[in-house]
Amino acid sequence: MKEVENYLLNNKKLKIIQRRDMFNFSLDTVLVTHFAAITKRTNKIVDFGTNNAAIPLILSTLTDKPIIGVEIQKEAIELAQKNIINNNLEKQVSIIHDDINNFVLHFNEKVGLVICNPPFFKIQENSNVNENEYLKIARHEIKINLEQIIINAAKILDNKGKFVLIHRPDRLIEIITLMKKYRLEPKRLRLIYPKINSEANMILIEGSLQGNKGLIIEAPLIAHNEDGSYSDEVKMMFLGEE
Repeated sequence: MKEVENYLLNNKKLKIIQRRDMFNFSLDTVLVTHFAAITKRTNKIVDFGTNNAAIPLILSTLTDKPIIGVEIQKEAIELAQKNIINNNLEKQVSIIHDDINNFVLHFNEKVGLVICNPPFFKIQENSNVNENEYLKIARHEIKINLEQIIINAAKILDNKGKFVLIHRPDRLIEIITLMKKYRLEPKRLRLIYPKINSEANMILIEGSLQGNKGLIIEAPLIAHNEDGSYSDEVKMMFLGEE
């Protein structure tokens, strides 16, 4: 399948190589990356399920902290490695070809931030499963499920380290229950609405390992104007750094 190279968002300094038959970065990728709070005590960032490294690429415009992208699909890893090399980010970004469960088992560090744009659908959900294997793995919990993502994030976070996730509203109760089960205290929640007066179709949530109790529900994020164009807030995210 032919690879296509484009500028990353509107940033003329970064380019991303993608394949049309595989997962391509979307608004979800941009939103979860910009939701992540990177502070002075964020020593390192790990991206679970990095795919073609879109999240590390965007993060590199927001921070100079070391970033690790973990991905199980060999073909996606090849794209990710090309993207890191083509953008001269080898000193900041490392790409690891591994199952997340195995990666965490052998990872002997504690990090300040874990970020994830996960598969949204449980394997028993039969909608839209008649697609190619690359997209099945990216969209459905075939290789890893929500609980495994959360428990693995908790294992490698340092005390008060942050876990950031984008997901569907209908799994919010499950997400909060699992986060609290594994000592990730929900700290920030933001609902994403496709347009004004529509129902929320995505959520952004941050948990802090052994953090103090107290959840902030942030202002709603409206993704699109009535004419279908991106809202001003989303446009700002797409501008990138010049």
